[in-house]
Amino acid sequence: MKKVFFSAMVMMIVVSAFGQKLKESQVPAAAKNAFEKKYPGVKGNWDKEDANYEVNFKQGGRSMSALIDLNGIIIETETDIPVGDLPQAVKTYMQKHYAGVKIREAAKIVKASGEINYEAEVNKKDIVFDANGNFLKEAND
Repeated sequence: MKKVFFSAMVMMIVVSAFGQKLKESQVPAAAKNAFEKKYPGVKGNWDKEDANYEVNFKQGGRSMSALIDLNGIIIETETDIPVGDLPQAVKTYMQKHYAGVKIREAAKIVKASGEINYEAEVNKKDIVFDANGNFLKEAND
């Protein structure tokens, strides 16, 4: 019995560590309303990410996501961009610190405060930079 309980706990931890797919009916009204107000007529796929809700969608031909809290506050939006659109300082940093490694994806992140970050994905890691291309952090994807 202890083994079954332990296995169930491990599974719950693993599932909660990654985004959990949600039906739109499982998303709080405040989060849905915030998304619909900001992106009228756009449909998306919802995930639970920690205590927040992430909606993935397309707009203007670009893949995007918005991270929204329980109260309907849009915490940040992320827009996929071509790798070539990363600021030169980001490209220079990546060439120096990740020589020979291909950037798989790039994104522009706009936080609720208006702060802009850039993200370069390499080796299942997200390398995050500020608006000027200064390194901020490395996080597992």
